[in-house]
Amino acid sequence: MTDTVIYHNPRCSKSRQTLELLNERGIDADVIEYLKSPPDEHMLEHILDLLGMQPRELMRTGEPEYRELGLDDRSLDRRQLIAAMIEHPKLIQRPIVVSKGKAALGRPPEDVLDLF
Repeated sequence: MTDTVIYHNPRCSKSRQTLELLNERGIDADVIEYLKSPPDEHMLEHILDLLGMQPRELMRTGEPEYRELGLDDRSLDRRQLIAAMIEHPKLIQRPIVVSKGKAALGRPPEDVLDLF
C-alpha cells in the first residue's frame, strides 16, 4: 500500500484526468473504485475532516438520487448525510486524493498537486 489513495470513478473524465496527472508526475497511488468499494463511515468522516468540508459540500447535488432521497432537507444531520453517501456512493464528489494526512478534490484535477 502506498501513501496516496485516489477514490476513482473510471467513467468520470475528471477522475481519469486526475489519475493520469498523478501517473505523469510519477506519483504511485492506490486506486479505489469507490462505486464498487465505498468508504465506510469512519473513512468518510476522516476524508471530510481532511477536506475541511461538511457532508453536503461533498455531495453531487445534481444526481437524481439526491432529489429522490430528499437530501436537500436541511433538517438532515451529518450522520444521515454520510449514511446516504455510503449507501449511494454515486452521490460522492470525485475524484478524492488522500496523501500523507491531507486530501484534495480533483475539481479541477490540478488541485490535487497541492498535496505533493
